[in-house]
Parts: sequence; structure tokens; C-alpha cells
Amino acid sequence: MKNYSTLLRLSIILFIAVAVAACGGKDGQSAQQSGDEASVNTLTEAEKQEGWQLLFDGQSMEHFRGFRKNEVPSGWKVENGTITLAEKGAGDIITKEQYRDFEFSIDWKISEGGNSGIFFHVSEDTVYRNTYNSGPEMQILDDERHPDAKQGVNGNRQAGALYDLIPVSTPAVKPAGEWNTAKIKVKDNKVEHWLNGKKVVEYEMGTPEWDSMIQQSKFASMPGFGSEGEGHIALQDHGDPVWFRNIKIRKL
Repeated sequence: MKNYSTLLRLSIILFIAVAVAACGGKDGQSAQQSGDEASVNTLTEAEKQEGWQLLFDGQSMEHFRGFRKNEVPSGWKVENGTITLAEKGAGDIITKEQYRDFEFSIDWKISEGGNSGIFFHVSEDTVYRNTYNSGPEMQILDDERHPDAKQGVNGNRQAGALYDLIPVSTPAVKPAGEWNTAKIKVKDNKVEHWLNGKKVVEYEMGTPEWDSMIQQSKFASMPGFGSEGEGHIALQDHGDPVWFRNIKIRKL
């Protein structure tokens, strides 16, 4: 009887230990998830030392304004730690500061069937009516549902592409509703597009090859396209819901 009681107590202790360990594992996972969420819209110490600047802290859009506007249009909102296009027709938003050589990183999520884009070297000179008249675009798209994915040439309108000019070298986009991490690096007119850790497009502006490529695209009718060499970074209102977070930049 004594041996049985001892065995019973040991069994209970073992059961409790297993249960606590299981809960601890779940708590650990939750803590990791919370830690991941806590790192959104922040800079690490290493990034600070490397010269990165946070352009969105999850609460304020102080580093942005509307294209040719003094303020951010009301159709753009800050919701749940993201910048989101809540109302179509708001117009594109741009960084207040202009950049020449830089590395820009951003997370984006597109709605089903949605379309948007990231432009750089955008000029507000009156000769340019829209952001896309001056600034090259890294495409944002739901490749599975939006018709643009099958238009253009060889997929040069799909997510990650230099819109209407150069397709991605390898598929890297995640489906609509999931977060993608994009990076644009510009140095001495040499440009790289990165999507989810993969370099998907590479080109050099201002070369004879660049000029020839422009002349064979829809931008041939837009004098000055891609020639500014410096300008704002723009996020596009294409009429579809889109979300942005983790927006950061460093000058090179």
C-alpha cells in the first residue's frame, strides 16, 4: 500500500511537470510572437548604428505628405500599426525628404485583386503630372488575381518588377493578404529590387540600354522619366486597399 501511494504521488508530480512544461512552451511561443510584434516599426541597435532612419513608428505619418500637398490626404489612415489606403481617390503620398543614393525597406500587404506601387526619385516639378511620370516603380500586385500580372512583356508588371520595364528574375511574392518585405537600393544610378530576401531585379539608369528600354515602353511618351537622379519616395493610391509598415531608409 505504501509503495502504491508513493507511486501515485510520483505519477501526479510527473503529470504536473509535463503540464507546466507544455504551458511554458506555449507561453514561450506567445512571448516570441509578442516579441516579433514588438519589433515592428522599430529600429534595432545595429540598424541605428548603420544609419537607418525610421519613417513610420506605427502611430504618426509625420515623414509623409500628399503629392503636391502640404498634408497627408484624409484617405490615408494609420490603423493597427500600419499605413493603409482607406479611401480610393486620396492620391499618392510621398516622403517629405528627397533622396539620391539610399537603401529603402518596407513591408507591404495587398488586398485580393489589388494593385499599388513604390516609386523613387519622384519630382514635383510641374512638368510631371503624376508620381509615375518621373519616378521608376517597384510594382505591388496580387499576381494571382490582378490582370496586370499577365499584361506587359514577360511579366514585367508583376510584383517586384520594375514596372513595365524589367520582370523579376525569380518569383518571390507572397499571396494577397500576407506581408511581403521589399527593399530598393540605389547607388550611383545602379538599382536593385529585393523581395522577401531575394534580389529580383537589377539595372542601371542613365545608360544607352536604359534609354533604349524606356523608348520601347509606355514611358516613351513621358519626357524626363527616370532621369531626375534624386527625389521623393512615393506610395501609390491605385484605388485598392493596401497596407504598409516597417518603413525605414538609410542614405548611402
